Amino acid sequence: MTEFDEKLAQLVDDMFASQRTAEGVGLAANQIGVDLKVFVYDCMDDEGVRHVGHICNPVLDELPADRRVLDDSNEGCLSVPTAYAELARPDYAVVRGVDMKGNPVAIQGTGYFARCLQHETDHLYGYLYIDRLSKRDRKDALRQMAEGTPRYPVVAND
Repeated sequence: MTEFDEKLAQLVDDMFASQRTAEGVGLAANQIGVDLKVFVYDCMDDEGVRHVGHICNPVLDELPADRRVLDDSNEGCLSVPTAYAELARPDYAVVRGVDMKGNPVAIQGTGYFARCLQHETDHLYGYLYIDRLSKRDRKDALRQMAEGTPRYPVVAND
């Protein structure tokens, strides 16, 4: 993305509204049919700190092996409604990109927020979390979605 204008600012506002309506913790532009590399987030980390923001053209830092501690918590997605599966992801993440005005930003997160940063960056590069599951777990997640009954209670993001 190279145009950092009022249209982009409006898109970010619209994405926050859509994310809140869907009670999600993050939303990537391609989830709402916009072919731009931008996502928004409103997510708590494991320490209870709320992180709210956006990033354009995100690139996930490759973590050195000594920083890579996997967390195999459950993950869900607005694009795969009512389905959840355990997915091992690093419990720390750094995403670098720019804000809506083109200023460089680096966002770091731990725990659930790290998962959110990785998940939303994945979206912008064509991956859903179920693409990272084993065939059996992916099949189970797709069955959950087809049945339409959440395996876990949905928690509102207030």
